[in-house]
Amino acid sequence: MTDTIARAAEVLKEHRDSIDRLDAILVYTLGERFKHTQAVGKLKATHDLPPSDPAREAAQIARLEDLAHRADLDPEFAKKFLNFIIAEVIQHHKQHQS
Repeated sequence: MTDTIARAAEVLKEHRDSIDRLDAILVYTLGERFKHTQAVGKLKATHDLPPSDPAREAAQIARLEDLAHRADLDPEFAKKFLNFIIAEVIQHHKQHQS
């Protein structure tokens, strides 16, 4: 291998190692988030509150879009990601109400 190719392979490995660490952070962070949303779902079920809160969801999406802009992340991607998470949370909340 030439020095250039060896250096490129080293940089590629560094990027991949960072991606792997960030993936682990994302998974553990989502796990923590879902622990809290499960608790919210149980609380809502106990107090006969609706499983979804459209005003809160809209505020969260706006907040996430702002964060995405500041983080140089595509806000549409961030919105899709949060909508996916919200849909999963609402499904969990509905399960608690059954």
